[in-house]
Amino acid sequence: MLYSAYQAQEDLLAPWRQLAVAAGEVLRALPPSLRDGPMARAALAGAEIAPLSALRHTRRPFGIETVRAGSRELPVHEEAVTGTAFGTLLHFAKTPHVEQPRVLILAPLSGHFASLVRDTVRTMLSDHDVFVSDWHNARDIPVAEGTFGFDDYVAHVMDFLRAIGPGGHLVAVCQPAAQALAATALMAAAGDPCEPRSLTLMAGPIDARVSPTAVNEVATRYPLEWFARNVIATVPARYAGRGRRVYPGFVQLSGFMGMNAGRHIAAFASLFADLVEERGATAARTAEFYREYFAVLDLTAEFYLETVQRVFQEHHLALGELRWRGQLVDPLEIRRTALLTVEGERDDITGIGQTAAAHELCRRIPVARRHHLLQPDVGHYGVFSGRQWERQVYPVVRNTIAMGELRPRARTKALQPLAS
Repeated sequence: MLYSAYQAQEDLLAPWRQLAVAAGEVLRALPPSLRDGPMARAALAGAEIAPLSALRHTRRPFGIETVRAGSRELPVHEEAVTGTAFGTLLHFAKTPHVEQPRVLILAPLSGHFASLVRDTVRTMLSDHDVFVSDWHNARDIPVAEGTFGFDDYVAHVMDFLRAIGPGGHLVAVCQPAAQALAATALMAAAGDPCEPRSLTLMAGPIDARVSPTAVNEVATRYPLEWFARNVIATVPARYAGRGRRVYPGFVQLSGFMGMNAGRHIAAFASLFADLVEERGATAARTAEFYREYFAVLDLTAEFYLETVQRVFQEHHLALGELRWRGQLVDPLEIRRTALLTVEGERDDITGIGQTAAAHELCRRIPVARRHHLLQPDVGHYGVFSGRQWERQVYPVVRNTIAMGELRPRARTKALQPLAS
């Protein structure tokens, strides 16, 4: 019923949004003498905002066509390296190829598409060979493709690192921090040659007990059965994933919007004023943010519920109790991987200290190869996008990857004395 009710509402609003688009085209076609009056400008602003409020359920293009590498401006094209029904390893390949550190950016699987990390990709491309986990919308995945849970996410991370090859680096943005740490620990324990040389965890919940935010409080307020009953829905018949149980992206977005309702109302009011006053650059930035923010994808029910249980309610990783397909995950196995944790001072989604908790779990990594950055005056998204990310956070990430390139000597077992 939840998904059907949402779909009925969207179907009802669609003609009105189309009417707003048509009205905008008519207003823009008016002669300047009529179009530039205050009433006309206000009407045009409203016509532009109306379609912006519609949710989208497909990934927007990354739109990265060129990048400066050294002194050259190189073309960039996207290519799928490997993947499953649930996610694709996407490579941003330069032409000609430039030998640079290979980096897998793990995009969050938390209601938005991988294009949410567009700024992260664009910035890192200059100095690195960049790959991204491009997660697919669960409502478009047929039930016959099977399930996708927490352990499957970890398996995808390891498979993607193996596809990149030995010597890769791993950057986890927000939600996948726990899975990234788990995958690294499992690969270290197995002596996998594709264990990442560096691991960067950005604003992710390694230990959600620390400095709990509103997100953490909601996750612990109700038992898991409550979430299964109240926020899990069935995909309607019109989609390829018909019958699949999902945590809808529109539910996640509603929760985030509700947390900061005043801020979003103020943002739309400012957007309206910017459009009326023809402050084009400022209006374009706000509109672009909401086009991306309102592009939502559904999560499989099993992945969402297992994440709530293991990460937010029972804290398996932080307590040393996380198991992957029955195998205990031990972060103490990580010894050679350089570790960076990054947090935002004003993050209201992942509290200060939740990501830094990785250092205690990974204390066998030499102190000289571990670093923590608390970025002043940024919220959650400012950790991986925007001006401060590019100018202040990224240089630290780049230095950590460079440190990881200087691989320490592998462990060797001490020789046993010969029997006398």
